[in-house]
Amino acid sequence: MAADLTLSADMLLPDDHAEALLLGRVWSEAEGGPCPVLIRNGHALNLVALSATMSGLLERPDLAETLAAADLPDLGPLDGFLDGSAGRLLAPVDLQAIKAAGVTFADSMLERVIEEQARGDAARAQEIRARLAPVIGDNLRDLRAGSAEAARVKALLQEMGMWSQYLEVGIGPDAEIFTKSQPMSAVGCGDLVGIHPISEWNNPEPEVVLVLRSDGTIVGATLGNDVNLRDVEGRSALLLGKAKDNNASCAIGPFIRLLDRGYTLHDVETARVTLRVEGQDGFEMTGESRMEAISRSPEDLARQLRNRSHQYPDGAVLFLGTMFAPVKDRRGPGLGFTHETGDRVEIASPRLGRLVNRVARTDQCPEWQFGTRALMQNLIARGLGAQV
Repeated sequence: MAADLTLSADMLLPDDHAEALLLGRVWSEAEGGPCPVLIRNGHALNLVALSATMSGLLERPDLAETLAAADLPDLGPLDGFLDGSAGRLLAPVDLQAIKAAGVTFADSMLERVIEEQARGDAARAQEIRARLAPVIGDNLRDLRAGSAEAARVKALLQEMGMWSQYLEVGIGPDAEIFTKSQPMSAVGCGDLVGIHPISEWNNPEPEVVLVLRSDGTIVGATLGNDVNLRDVEGRSALLLGKAKDNNASCAIGPFIRLLDRGYTLHDVETARVTLRVEGQDGFEMTGESRMEAISRSPEDLARQLRNRSHQYPDGAVLFLGTMFAPVKDRRGPGLGFTHETGDRVEIASPRLGRLVNRVARTDQCPEWQFGTRALMQNLIARGLGAQV
C-alpha cells in the first residue's frame, strides 16, 4: 500500500537550505541499498566513503569540516528519490536508539491528565477538561520542572486530591524518557504512518527531535511524528509500549540538520513547529508548537537520557515532546480529534523542513523487515562492511 503523496525537494527543504548542513538517508537503486547522503543544491551526495551508516557518520568529531572539503559522488537530484525513479527517501537515522521525552509542555500535560481521568473514553474528555483547566492549566504554564515553585505546586495539588503521574513527570525533577521505537524501524518522509486498529482516539504529535552522538553530544536536530493512541494509554500508563511502539508509528525526517555557526542549539530552543492534517473527508486541522514553552531545556532532557548510568554506543535520537494536543471535534460534538485512514499529516519548521506522511492502519502499512541484521548483510554484500 503506497502513501500516494506527490512530493518535491522544494516542498521539503528548509527555507535556508543553501546555508544548511543537511544529512539524509536514501535507498539508492544504483547502489543497491541504503546510503547516508549530504543534501546540497537539491542533490543527494553519497557519503558511504566516510561511513556506510548514519550512526557511524555522526561519530566523526570533524564532520562539518570533512563534508566541506570532501569530493562526494552525486547520486542524482533529490526529486528522483521522491518520485521513485532513483530509489526512495528513508528516515535519516539507522542504528541509533529512538527515544522520546513525554509531558514536557503544559498543554500536553493537561491532556495526559485528562486521558488518565477519562480512562481512555473520548466522550468524557470535554467535561474533565473544563473542570481541570482553570485549576492547573494557567498555573503550570510558566512553571519550570524540578524547581522549588514546582515542588510547592505539587504539594498543593496533592492536598486537593488532584495529583497525577503525568504531573509528576511534567513538573517533578525526573523527566519521562521512554523508548518510542526500535533502531531501524522509523519511517521517513513520504511513507505511511500507522494507527493501531484497536484505537478510536488518537493523534499525531509534531516534535523536534534531537540527534546525539554516543558520548551524549547534541550534533543536530530533525522533525518527528510521535504517533499517539490516546485511548490505549489513557486506559493505563502500563500500556505505553502498546500505545507508542507499533508498525510505522514513528516518522522521522526529512533530514538531520547539523548544528554549526549558522544553526545552534538556541535555534532549536526557539523553533516553531506547525502541524496540518487534511482528511479525505474534507476535515482540516492546524496547530503550532513553540519550543520556548517547553518546561525542560533540550540539554537537560539530553542529560537525563544519556549519562553515566545509561549509555547509547550507537548514538540516539530524542523526541522532545509536543505542546499540541488536538481537541477539534471530528466524529461528533465533544469527541475531540482522531485520525481517519487517508489523513495527510504535515509537520514543518522553517529551518528543519517539512515531514509529510499519510495515515493508514498499522496492519495495512508495509511490515518492518529491514532491520539491523539485514543492513549488515546488505553492506557486506556491497563491500562496505568495514565502513560501518
